Amino acid sequence: MEKIQYTIRNVPAQVDRTLRRKASEQKTSLNSVLLAALSREAGEGGAVAHHDLDHLAGKWVEDPDCDAALGAQDQVDGELWR
Repeated sequence: MEKIQYTIRNVPAQVDRTLRRKASEQKTSLNSVLLAALSREAGEGGAVAHHDLDHLAGKWVEDPDCDAALGAQDQVDGELWR
């Protein structure tokens, strides 16, 4: 595969700090972080890292034991609420 070299100018200082921090946290090079970001933006990055619970939507499985345990938590103890 042919490799192309880019030169990027006028990177805001905050963006630079964030990218360098990510590289440090991932224990990888700044170049690797930038290549991953470019690949994701171009739609070539494969799986997207999610930081939310969207991946769980529509995957609920009915579990009567879990429902019973949750239902028991909804019972108010009258002695405690006097």
